[in-house]
Amino acid sequence: MNVLTVVLALLAASANAAASVLMRRAATEKRADEATGRARGGWSGRRRWFWTAGAGLLAGSGVVQAAALAVGSLSLVQPLLATELLFTLTIGSVVFHRRPDRTTWLSFLALAVGLALFLGAAAPSSGRTTAEPGRWVPVGSAVGCLMLALAGASRLVCGAPRSALLGLASAVMFALTAALLKQVTGQLPKGLGHLAADWTPYATAVTGLVAFGLLQCAFRAGTLVASQPALTLGDALTSVALGWALFGEHIALGVRMVPEAIGVGLLAAGTVGLARAPAVSGQWDTEPPPPHRRGCHGHHEGGGVRAKST
Repeated sequence: MNVLTVVLALLAASANAAASVLMRRAATEKRADEATGRARGGWSGRRRWFWTAGAGLLAGSGVVQAAALAVGSLSLVQPLLATELLFTLTIGSVVFHRRPDRTTWLSFLALAVGLALFLGAAAPSSGRTTAEPGRWVPVGSAVGCLMLALAGASRLVCGAPRSALLGLASAVMFALTAALLKQVTGQLPKGLGHLAADWTPYATAVTGLVAFGLLQCAFRAGTLVASQPALTLGDALTSVALGWALFGEHIALGVRMVPEAIGVGLLAAGTVGLARAPAVSGQWDTEPPPPHRRGCHGHHEGGGVRAKST
C-alpha cells in the first residue's frame, strides 16, 4: 500500500471536512449578525474569514485528491475519503466546543476499524495510470444506466428510501468522476495542450455537477442518516469496481473476502452512527451551547454536510 497515496487521501478528506465545518460556522456568524444588526448589507470580518478559509480548503481538497489519484489506485483513494466523517467529528467538536457522546465515539471506532480491516484485507493494487480508450464507452454507459435506474426508482418511493436511492445514485457518479479525474492526472505528462483537446476534463466537470445535484436531492428527500451510508459505501464499492474495469486494479479475494465483508459491515455501522452525530448532521450549531458558553456563542444556524469529496 502506497504510503504517499494514503497520506494525500487523508489530507484531502481532512481538508474537505474542515471546509464543511468552517462554511457552516460562516452560516452561524450570519445568523449572529442578523440577530445583533451587525454587518447589514455586507459580511462581518469573522463571517468572511470563515467562509474564505472554508472555500480555500474545499478547492485545496480537490487538488490533493487529484494528486492522490495520480500516485495511487482508485480502489484505495476513494474508500479512504470516507474518513471525512471522522475528521468532521473531530474538527466540529473543536469549532463548536462540544464533546461527542459515547455512541458517537463507538461509531467513530467502528468506521475507523472497518476501513482499516477492509483495505488491509483487500490490499488494492496500483494498476495502470490511464484506462484503455475502448473501455470508457461500455463502462461509462453502464454507470450512467445504473444512475438513471436509481434516480428513476427514487421517484416511486418517499422519505428515507428515496434519500438512500438518490444517495447511491450520487455515489456512483462521484466514483465515476474520481475515475475520470484519475484519467486526467494520468494524461498530464503529455502536456496541457493534449489535455485541453481531450474529452476527459470536460466529462469530469459534467459528472461532478450531476453527482452534486443528485446529492442535494438526496439531502432534500430525507435525513443524512438515510443517505450517508449509501453515499459512503456506494462510492467506495463502485470505485473498486471501476478501478478493476478501467485501470486493471485488483483486490484480494478468496478467504480474504471474510474480513473484507466484516470491514464493510463495520463501515456501514459506523457511517450510520456518525451520520446521527451532531458534528456531522449539523445539529451542534442549531442547539443552544452549554451553559458556560451560552454568552459567547448564542444560537446557531445549521445545515448538513456533504461528507465526500469528488
